[in-house]
Amino acid sequence: MSAAPPPPAQWHRVLTLLADISLLIGTRSVWTAAASHRPAVAAVISVCYASILACGVLALVVRRARSLARVDLCVLVTGVTLVLCAWVMLHNGSDEALLTTQAARELAAGRPVYGQPWPWLFGHGVALTPTVTGGYDLTYGYPPLAPLLAAPLLWLGHGGAPATAVSTGALLTGTVVLWRMLPAPWRSAATMVCLGFGMLPSYGRLGYPAIVALALLVPVVVRWPRTGEGGRLGAAGLARAACLGAACAAQQLPWFLAPFLLAGIYAVRRGELGGRAAALVVLRFAGAAATVWLLINAYFLVSEPGTWLTGIALPLTQGAVLHGQGVVDVSLYLTNGSDRLDWYSHASLLLFAGLLALFVLFVRRLGPAATVLPWCAFYLATRSQDGYYLMMTPLWLAAAVTAPASAFARAWQPRPRPLSGPRRRPARFAAAALLLAPALTCAVVAATGTPPLRMQVTAARHPTPGTVSRLTLQVTNTAGTALAPHFTLTLGQGMDPYWRIVRGPRTLPAHSTARYELRPPSGRFRLPGPHARIRLRAFTASPQTLSSADVQGEIRRPG
Repeated sequence: MSAAPPPPAQWHRVLTLLADISLLIGTRSVWTAAASHRPAVAAVISVCYASILACGVLALVVRRARSLARVDLCVLVTGVTLVLCAWVMLHNGSDEALLTTQAARELAAGRPVYGQPWPWLFGHGVALTPTVTGGYDLTYGYPPLAPLLAAPLLWLGHGGAPATAVSTGALLTGTVVLWRMLPAPWRSAATMVCLGFGMLPSYGRLGYPAIVALALLVPVVVRWPRTGEGGRLGAAGLARAACLGAACAAQQLPWFLAPFLLAGIYAVRRGELGGRAAALVVLRFAGAAATVWLLINAYFLVSEPGTWLTGIALPLTQGAVLHGQGVVDVSLYLTNGSDRLDWYSHASLLLFAGLLALFVLFVRRLGPAATVLPWCAFYLATRSQDGYYLMMTPLWLAAAVTAPASAFARAWQPRPRPLSGPRRRPARFAAAALLLAPALTCAVVAATGTPPLRMQVTAARHPTPGTVSRLTLQVTNTAGTALAPHFTLTLGQGMDPYWRIVRGPRTLPAHSTARYELRPPSGRFRLPGPHARIRLRAFTASPQTLSSADVQGEIRRPG
């Protein structure tokens, strides 16, 4: 008699169970919305609940690895179904979806896409991105792949539905590709990270182009140290390069990952083939990726070269106000601002360069973290919102499973004499500290800056007890340069629209004091509850500064 096949590993059962449980997160709210408006969708979700329960039982009781693999497939199908149900209920998207859809409409009509403000898309609950110049970013600021993909779907209707369909479809496709490319016992981890927890599906429904980039990066990252193995790219290597080029044509985040991948491929191939052959592999790979990127951008490069270049660089140059969960919170919430906000950008760029240098020097140790290191730089940036790294977390999983430390055991590492001598361990710690010190120093310089403007509310007009229609301020410029302030009131995190200056100088000379009268953008500002923190903020563009003051006491007193 043949021996019975061994049972699946217990960790495989637990992983399947965790993926199954993760699908429950956020599902009830979608079912609640569907039950009153779309009963058929609610019925499908109810069937998914039954599937989740059944998969939970089967994950713990099946006796063969093949049977557990079928349970993994059922969990994936259930996750895909729930994501589609959520999209049916919530598909209007965010400001990014509206911008992408409008760009697709302009493209379909043969009109310019870049550098065109579309103010009618915003307001009525659609978020604005304020800049330190006192205005708002109302143009499309991403590479063109997402509008190209959304253009054939414009028949889906008004709003951001075409863009959300593209990003949600890309997420589902990327999930299936990752699920298929991972070793069988790890496949449920792909379902959990991509479709569970409600994180990435919500970004898909918001229409973020970064989700399209994520899906294209999945085949690039899975087993990426094997790229160019034996000195030949082959069909698989060229496909990886094409996906990298397309990802870079979808959103700017892959631009930060590409240098780490190219450096890692060179190090691994040089350890195998030598310097010349490794360089040729990387050049062919980068050339193929650049060709695909240029093909996708070719129409815009020819038809609107100036605005296209400005548009795809916009997230790096727009001067958006501080926002996020990084070090900038010191200036936003813990102090009253800083007169050295530019140093946050310097810190972010220096940290990126330092991490890349460390990656090259210690690739055998840091190689497995190639898909995580690039996003660390955003923690010091002026825009440090968690979405920059949250949306790329499936790549962390792909690298953890398919690019382990053993893949870098023979990778080439440059070894200057101080790093290879008898005291190499202290020297390597010193090298790491030296490479990271400039970024940390810049972050400290930014966070310890002082607000250049002293602001005091001297009067507030209250048309009703719960609203404010005008504020009078006394503002003193303590800096040695003239400043052009732009004022707003904020509640909690984020930035509200700027208030209009009714009276007061546009530019406040150095070491001078002036009286300002401000009017809310909608005519009236509704006061929050008595214990809410109300912050008066003033941004300036040149130099970039922030000055803040708590005004909840002054603004509530009739004036």
